[in-house]
Amino acid sequence: MTELEKFKLLAVALAIGLLIGLERGWRTRDRGEGLRIAGLRTYGLISVMGGLCALLAKQTGIWFMGIAFLALTLVLLVAYSKSLDKFEDLSITSLIASMITFILGALTVFGNITLTSASAVVITSLLGFKPLLHHWMNKLEEYELNATLKLLLISVVMLPILPDQGFGPWSVFNPYQIWVMVVLIAGVSYLGYFAIKIVGNRHGPILTGALGGLVSSTAVTINLSQLAKQCPSSENALSAGILTACATMFFRTLLLSSVINPEFFTLLLPALLVMSGVTYLSAFLLWRKAPEFRVDNDMALENPFQLGMALKFGVFLLAVLFLSKLLSIYYGNMGAYVLAAASGLADVDPITLTMSRMAQQGLDINVAVNAILIAVSINSGFKSLISLTVGGRALGLRVTSTLVFAVTAGFVQFSMTYS
Repeated sequence: MTELEKFKLLAVALAIGLLIGLERGWRTRDRGEGLRIAGLRTYGLISVMGGLCALLAKQTGIWFMGIAFLALTLVLLVAYSKSLDKFEDLSITSLIASMITFILGALTVFGNITLTSASAVVITSLLGFKPLLHHWMNKLEEYELNATLKLLLISVVMLPILPDQGFGPWSVFNPYQIWVMVVLIAGVSYLGYFAIKIVGNRHGPILTGALGGLVSSTAVTINLSQLAKQCPSSENALSAGILTACATMFFRTLLLSSVINPEFFTLLLPALLVMSGVTYLSAFLLWRKAPEFRVDNDMALENPFQLGMALKFGVFLLAVLFLSKLLSIYYGNMGAYVLAAASGLADVDPITLTMSRMAQQGLDINVAVNAILIAVSINSGFKSLISLTVGGRALGLRVTSTLVFAVTAGFVQFSMTYS
């Protein structure tokens, strides 16, 4: 290593230390000079110290790094104990950040520039987001914490140990692939649920529709249709919320199918893009004509991470897979279409995931795409029926006319693209 290369690596180490020190120094700026464990300059020096120790370790041996790290830790502990007498601050965040800064400086000189630079940005961001993270933690309910742990249980713990091979008739039951789908749909619901939790409904039906569509556009349709009885002059705003949820569902279908089988993205994009675009446009026009509206009631969305619910989804998905294979064997393509129509009455996601997986196993991809579009159409018609029967004629006509036109336009675009 040339002298110039050493200076470059030490400069990167200094920059890393200054970055972390900038956040730490700003956080404790009210204490004044000399009244904090470490500030901007100290973090920069700690990182450079790590780099210099790494240079020495290359000549003396790696054991030198251990001695240097222990010496730094001892100095920091003494400073921390003195700080406790003055401020009674039990937080060890700055202490840990100082130790990490030393390690990042050393790793930089050892040649891990990309890793250390990215780590420094992530660590600084994590330190800076303290108020926001604490605010979220204070709003977190016990059942939501349990839901997060259950999501980690079914993904990080259970998924890797499941066998990735087919069992049963026609090898339909593949535990690993079934559980991948369960985790995938649970993850989408997780993001949508907490988006609604954090942002809330105070921003109105249009935002509720956009976020709720990630969880269940049918749940949004039912909820906002019920509000139409309480707010009879708000049909435009409520229709906009329902249509936004439906448009989000079109994009969610495209995402889920593409994750399992990337070929679906190109095939489904023209139709679903038109459906979503028409629906979003109608929602926007209705929203512009609507008076100001705020939803005070919380969305009645079931927490999607009860383990029992995840297992029920897996069983339902397995049943759809089995019936799809059975119907395709005895009735050909028509069997897949019938099942898609029946499944669309309940939910689009199971048939979407099923068709995506079966296309990987030999089902004609065009048949699978057609089945997904049928399920989307039936589900849209079902939500139109809900808006008419629950929300009333004024709300129902706005939703139904838009969805019928959007689905028709999507099928026309699909036929023109692949004719």
